[in-house]
Amino acid sequence: MKQSDTPKVGIVILNWNGWRDTTECLESVFRLNYDNFQVIVCDNASEDQSEMHIKEWARGQNPVIPEIDHPLLHLVMPAVTKPLAHRCYSREEIEQGVSDANDVSRLVMIQTQGNLGFAGGNNVGIRFALQQGCDYIWLLNNDTLVEPDTLSQMVAHSSSLTARGVKNTCGSRVHFYDDPEVIQALGGASFNRWTGIASQTLGRFLKQDEGIDHGHYEQRLDYITGCSWLIPRDFLQTIGLMEEKYFLYYEEIDWVLRSKSQYMLTYAPDAKVYHKEGSSIGSKSLNRPSSLLSDFYLARNKFLLAKKFMPWALPVVYFSTFLQVVNRIKQGYLKKALLLTKVMLGKQHYP
Repeated sequence: MKQSDTPKVGIVILNWNGWRDTTECLESVFRLNYDNFQVIVCDNASEDQSEMHIKEWARGQNPVIPEIDHPLLHLVMPAVTKPLAHRCYSREEIEQGVSDANDVSRLVMIQTQGNLGFAGGNNVGIRFALQQGCDYIWLLNNDTLVEPDTLSQMVAHSSSLTARGVKNTCGSRVHFYDDPEVIQALGGASFNRWTGIASQTLGRFLKQDEGIDHGHYEQRLDYITGCSWLIPRDFLQTIGLMEEKYFLYYEEIDWVLRSKSQYMLTYAPDAKVYHKEGSSIGSKSLNRPSSLLSDFYLARNKFLLAKKFMPWALPVVYFSTFLQVVNRIKQGYLKKALLLTKVMLGKQHYP
């Protein structure tokens, strides 16, 4: 389809000390067969000269050089024509509305001027995308790769529902980057309102060639993972941006609970994203336990969420966290047990 026939999509990618992941992600994003998009990379005050390295990549001076045994070599072999038209802004310029209201650059970089966390950093990019008149915003993690038809599959799936009068937000199939045949998530996950704990992502560890009832998994979605989430403009105008107090984790659940079922949760079964899963912050992954940082924000934020939306469940949240402490002690993770105990007693900041 021609650009004029397709909704405009702002692809918001958050970077924090991860320029290698980000340029690899961009290499795959700029192979998309969808024409009408603008990439917005928000840098959360990285300390590894990310901004300089990403600019060099855009100019063709810092190409991605993958290992020959890269699991997804076809998506990262340097093939994007350089230089790419790109432009840079600061968060202050975006908030003051002094950015170009009709910036046609395919790649925009925004310096957020601080580590604003997942929600805060992405919100800067979302504001810019809305200023640019984008019809959809695609939140995409920087530690991902995408197939060329991923975005077109997501837009087509979401648009078909909208055409039938069904408001929606749309996820995708997410596969493990290190094991591309294995599914990491079918759209997102379910959530226990009593304990405040999100389940393992739906479809996790299924093989991609197994018979999958996508309708069944879609019905179980309580939220879509922010790793890959296509959000229509009217959702943002009606519900608002992500809640920034969480910093990491639970922003997606908060967003869905605030929408009060006004929008169907769905995912495009044929849209594939490959995700390294928490490479910068230490989330639990296929072959890696969770970090103390990850455990802290998961624990603290489930209490924040419960106090906001489900205060009646707080006694159960406290009890389930106590059981987690006991389990950590049994496993020999004494630092994690101590950290969870401090969260139960009201610790709000890490470390």
